Amino acid sequence: MTDLTDLGIAGIRDGVRDGSFKAREVADAFIVKVSQAKALNAFLVETPEHAIAAATAADTAREAGETLKPLAGVPIGMKDLFCTKGVTTTAASHILEGFTPTYESTVSQNLWDAGAGMLGKLNMDQFAMGSSNETSAFGNVISPWKRNDGGNASLAPGGSSGGSSSAVAARLCPGATGTDTGGSIRQPAAFTGISGIKPTYGRCSRWGTIAFASSLDQAGPMARDVRDCAILLEAMAGFDAKDGTSLQLDVPKWEAGLSGNLNGLRVGIPKEYRVDGMPEEIEALWQQGIDWLKDAGATIVEVSLPHTKYALPAYYIIAPAEASSNLARYDGVRYGIRDLPTGAGLQDMYAATRADGFGPEVKRRIMIGTYVLSAGFYDAYYTQAQKVRTLIARDFERAWETCDVLLTPTAPSAAFALGEKSADPIAMYLNDVFTVPSSLAGLPAMSVPGGLDKLGLPLGLQIIGKPLDEQGVLNAGLAIEQRAGFTARPEAWW
Repeated sequence: MTDLTDLGIAGIRDGVRDGSFKAREVADAFIVKVSQAKALNAFLVETPEHAIAAATAADTAREAGETLKPLAGVPIGMKDLFCTKGVTTTAASHILEGFTPTYESTVSQNLWDAGAGMLGKLNMDQFAMGSSNETSAFGNVISPWKRNDGGNASLAPGGSSGGSSSAVAARLCPGATGTDTGGSIRQPAAFTGISGIKPTYGRCSRWGTIAFASSLDQAGPMARDVRDCAILLEAMAGFDAKDGTSLQLDVPKWEAGLSGNLNGLRVGIPKEYRVDGMPEEIEALWQQGIDWLKDAGATIVEVSLPHTKYALPAYYIIAPAEASSNLARYDGVRYGIRDLPTGAGLQDMYAATRADGFGPEVKRRIMIGTYVLSAGFYDAYYTQAQKVRTLIARDFERAWETCDVLLTPTAPSAAFALGEKSADPIAMYLNDVFTVPSSLAGLPAMSVPGGLDKLGLPLGLQIIGKPLDEQGVLNAGLAIEQRAGFTARPEAWW
């Protein structure tokens, strides 16, 4: 029999339904894999009992002749940003160490209602702030990939959803949840050779998801291929009255609508994404992606997004500003840790708790955000950044007059070594140069693996779509996937 952990979400779902194997066999196989891969530090908490309970329910339902739930028998990983009832949820931060929610996030509840089981909570950049998974209070996540140059450097799995990307790439789970604020699903997917989609802002509820930047945060799936992402997203999405930004729309049947035939589709190539210093391999893959989409029947057109160069600075004003506001609630009073020096007053407790509980990157962004929101600088920075955001969204609206989706690289490089960029925040922030514009505009966007660089590391291509056109994004991703034939996987070393 095929190793069950080599199966993706569709393969597991269909195998359980037709009786090829039991859900409990699948759960047991992945539980063993998770326990053997602690060197990757992808999981903060392991929950085998949750996965086993869901698998047992699936097997019982099948034996009774009942209709199985959409994800019956499928165990997944849950990013530690989603609150899970009775299971520790920390956002990978010391300030929430030991916090156990008494409620379930809407996204995770939707997945449990669909029959999925949880293998554990996945490590991440602290409060989703980072692009390399080096800001976690509980240690770096390590990519399962290695360079083929004979070196043994530990590589970044991307961030902030680095635990999710590492776990899926290493076959520790067939799929995982992620969140994307400025690229935190797409960039780690590209770094580890998997697929991931950020849906339109509002498709997935933010209720019960620990906030970073509320006008940008959006949950999405990460899996080994496009079909699996479509299956997971169908289960995750849906209207939620508890989230004021949730879209009151029916969830489309994205899996049923999948097609790699792109006849009549217009694909835009934004000239502003050809940035200085971009590696030749990224440029070559981009051209290869254009050729693949042509082969699928698409028409290629050049478009202009003139305000792209302002997207990154605007994002790093807006996101820290919202983080400063959202993270003000962590004060040592209501939940999380409390640092109360002897004889200290209330203000001393606030300061000591936040100094001890937040990591350097979180503190940096809180200080930036507090600065740009201050009375003397609000109009000069925050208001201007919001105006730029409007202009960026308008650029996309004009582009849709001549194209249906956009094709770009996902990241400006392949995975880098841990420690290689962490000393320079600006160099780290530049990892988001291709993903941030669509986040500011709230658009659906997806990364699919396209090939390997000369060091044997994955490179991703990004498809950006119109608002609510996840189907168009998924179909273009599928067309690339079918032609790229990407089957590379990391060799187990952990």
